[in-house]
Formats: sequence, C-alpha cells, structure tokens
Amino acid sequence: MNTPYQICVRCVMDTTDPHISFNDNGECNHCTEFIDVRSKYQYNPEKSEHEFQQRISTIKKDGAGKEYDVVLGLSGGIDSSYAAYICKQNGLRVLAVHLDNGWNSEEAVQNIKNIARKLGIDYESFVLDWNEFKDLQLAFLKAGVPEAETPTDIAIPAVLHKTAAKYGIKHIVSGGNFATEGILPKHWHYNAKDMRYFNSIYKQFGTRSLKTFPTFGFKKEMYYKLVKKINFFYVLNTVPYNKEDAMAFLEKELGWKYYGGKHYESKYTGFIQSYYLYEKFGIDYRRATLATQICNKEISRELALELLQSKPYSDEKVEQEKAYIAKKLGISREEFDRILLQPAKWYTDYPNDEKRLKFIYDTYRKLSKKEKLGSF
Repeated sequence: MNTPYQICVRCVMDTTDPHISFNDNGECNHCTEFIDVRSKYQYNPEKSEHEFQQRISTIKKDGAGKEYDVVLGLSGGIDSSYAAYICKQNGLRVLAVHLDNGWNSEEAVQNIKNIARKLGIDYESFVLDWNEFKDLQLAFLKAGVPEAETPTDIAIPAVLHKTAAKYGIKHIVSGGNFATEGILPKHWHYNAKDMRYFNSIYKQFGTRSLKTFPTFGFKKEMYYKLVKKINFFYVLNTVPYNKEDAMAFLEKELGWKYYGGKHYESKYTGFIQSYYLYEKFGIDYRRATLATQICNKEISRELALELLQSKPYSDEKVEQEKAYIAKKLGISREEFDRILLQPAKWYTDYPNDEKRLKFIYDTYRKLSKKEKLGSF
C-alpha cells in the first residue's frame, strides 16, 4: 500500500490498484492483458458474424420444444436492455429476469417495463427478502472492504441459473462485454463466488441467519455448468456495440430513459461506485472504463486524464444519497458516517479461498482449453 504513485503511460490505470505492475516501458499489466488476450474476444467483423449466427442457431436448437430459448438478466441499464433487443431481433424467445434488491431507481423500473412490453418478451422479478439483504449489505460495509456490492453480485447469477434450470433453458444471456468492461482489477472487486470470504464476513458482522438469500459459489457454478449444461452468452461481444449509440437507439425506439450515471440504475450501486470507493479506497471506478475505451481507441488518453480531474460524484447530491441510504438500511446518519469512516480493508484481511479457487479455475480452463479472460 506504500508503493510510490505511478500511472500507466498507455492507459490511465494507476497504483490505486495495489497489485498493478508495469513493464520497462511503463505500460501496466491491465492494458497489456486486455490488448494481448481479451481484445481477441470482442466483435471482429471478419469472424464475429459467423460465430454469432452459429451461436444463435445452437440456442434455438437447444430451445426446441421449450417455452423459452434464453434467460436474460435485465437491470434496466444500457447493456442489458440492448442485449434484450439483439436477442429479440434475432428471433430468440426471451425470458427476462430482474433481481429486485430494493434499490432500483424509478428510471430503471420503467425501463424494464418498457423493454419487456415493447419487445414483447416475458418478464419475471425475483424479490429478495429485504431484512436479510440489508443485513448482508451492512455486514459488508462494516467489514470495510471494496466489495460492498458482493451480496447483489452473488444473488444475480444464483437467480439466473435457478430460473434457467426451472424452465430447462440451456443459455443465459448477459449484457457484460469487453467493449466497456474489459478491465477491472481484482483488488477493486474480489471474487463474489468465494463463499468462504462471503461467510467469514457475514459471520463476523451479520446479525441474523440467511434463510432465503440465493448464494452462488463455485460448487453451484460447476453443477449448473457441468451437470445442467447451462452456458453464458455474452451477446454484446459478438455484435458491433457502442454504448452511446446504443443509448440513443434505446431512447428513440424503446422509450428508455437515462438514470444519471454508470450503474445508477441502482441507487446503492451508484453511490458505492462513485463515492464510497473513491473516498474510502482512492478507487475511481471510471479509470477501468476509460482504460478499456483507450485500448479500444474510443477515447484518447489525454481526454481520459482530463475527465479524471473532476470527482466522480456531486458534493450536493451525495449528501442526499447518504441520508437516503442510511434511512433505507435502518440506521442513523451518524452510524452510517461512522461505518464509512472506518479504516479501509481488503479481501486479504479476511479468510478466503483464493488459492483453492485459483487452482480449481486454472484446472478447469486447462482441461477445457479456455483462456483466462477475467481476474480469477
């Protein structure tokens, strides 16, 4: 943590990731890995169209005789909304599933309804038990780690896989993509599927038993993948995708409305990524997005550096957000401030299964001849 400050000469990632490394030219491991490995899995006019049509054909074949071809996680954000449109345009029978964790913005709720209605797709909402969920969120906040969103990040794949298995669906469509989300340091958001880490934090800081909360560790992941044969399809990696163009299209054609910032379709996620990470850990989440855009030649490094000169949040707005979040979590504003001001900690400060999971995932990739595309 006492490493002298350094910023990549090619992108804008810096030593706010304590495990960043640089080559002799001053280029960081994040943009190097993206360019050398992940960029190969983005849309490529020469091969992606063929691969896309093959995948669509396989999905339709697997869905024959069933009510739906795919389950699609729909948050009301740009990526998932556009992914829904692409699926519908290509004749897939979509079951949209939304995880309702109690933090949806009004715009996101309306977006979900508009997308489902105008595209003519079925929609289901999975509502989390609020008392369990808010206790989980408070536990991760009290733990003082960057992974304040792990309760949501673990529930989403759990609900999507459970729904897919219920309907016998073999494919889950995700709006995740390398065009805008290709870079994310492990120390900024550790593996949500590490159940030892999850349980150790909740055992120390939680106050109740979790009776209904959906979890998703590597054992469940392997069960759904190897036994139920359920696969993820990152459809936006196989089509031309520009976020600004997609937003304009959604607004014009599907009545979609912008919610004010990256991931602000959830009021809690917006606060965590814009204020909490920045003030508590010095993490400016915009760096990862901008670094990806630089690697994709969508933005210049000079412009990215200029954008990073301003704070990622509004001083006026954040006070309202703090009051709203404290009230919704059922604690006083004073207690919320005390929690936010606790010393910053990292996943390495708590029991975790990093080494074992690394061995398991590395072994799986070796046997299935797949490249490592993420941080785990």
